[in-house]
Amino acid sequence: MSLVIETKDLSRVFVSYEKPEGLLESLRGFWDRKHIEKTALAPTTLQIESGQIIGLVGANGAGKTTLLKLLSGLIHPSSGTASVLGFQPWERKSAFLKRISILLGQKNQLWWDLAPNDSFALLAEIYDLDRKTALMRVQELAELLECKHVLQTQLRRLSLGERMKMEIIGSLLHSPEILFLDEPTIGLDIVAQTSIRKFLGEYVREKGPTVILTSHYMDDIAKLADRLLLISKGQFVYDGTVQGFVAKTESLQKITFSLIEPLPENLQLMDGLELSATQQEFSVEVSSKDLAPILGKITRLPGIHNLKFEEADFEDIIHRFLEKESRVLSPGGHH
Repeated sequence: MSLVIETKDLSRVFVSYEKPEGLLESLRGFWDRKHIEKTALAPTTLQIESGQIIGLVGANGAGKTTLLKLLSGLIHPSSGTASVLGFQPWERKSAFLKRISILLGQKNQLWWDLAPNDSFALLAEIYDLDRKTALMRVQELAELLECKHVLQTQLRRLSLGERMKMEIIGSLLHSPEILFLDEPTIGLDIVAQTSIRKFLGEYVREKGPTVILTSHYMDDIAKLADRLLLISKGQFVYDGTVQGFVAKTESLQKITFSLIEPLPENLQLMDGLELSATQQEFSVEVSSKDLAPILGKITRLPGIHNLKFEEADFEDIIHRFLEKESRVLSPGGHH
């Protein structure tokens, strides 16, 4: 494996200004502006090897899309350096652009009023591809994505899931070595999500591109990523495997149960965890070490039924970890 992406202290700060209230203050703002700096990405040093799928996870505004835009050359950094396939991305050299692809899940790259096949013919011209080879590639990708039947239908008439499949074909048409995917399954139903996830897994195994994937759906990351990068407030807070992350975080069990009659009074299970007397349906999360004593208290309750317990899922673990890190990185916290 070789290094395909390397950054050193790469950062991006956005500068805006505060607009004061009132006409007089607004006029004064023309020559005496109060500037606000927002760090979208703190200085970041990163190395990524070829053929890996990197899962990039963080809350909205954490810096995920900023990093993808920097690495694909859509925006310039405020400081630091980056090398992607040996190029400085923001120079946007033609030789560089022919070897990468970026797909922003909330922005269309294909033409709204054209059938996908017509858009792909235009893209083939833009990327200087042989038309016959490009057509064969479209057919091959459409077969894998099970969407050959909509290639001639105007893009605007397709469902969200079908549109996203067309966008994926468009972004893979020139066989990029690096693929930046920002929320490719956002807003899709479970069938479309599963289909796209399965396709990406098979495509990477077969063709071996390097993929950086951001997603709100933790299943995408858990099932596809070789390496997990967690970002909070512009800083990386975890870099390792999905399995390593799950092992590192406290294992939680979720207990759900019902009572035939409400409790006569609130019942404390442990410090900070109380059952309310007004409820009859309960769902509590406890660490594995506290499971036995708490389960003992719950099973002694009168009229208990529908008792179930299960592992907290990957999505819950990530959210809890990010919330904790968010508090640590906020002003007044320590890191």
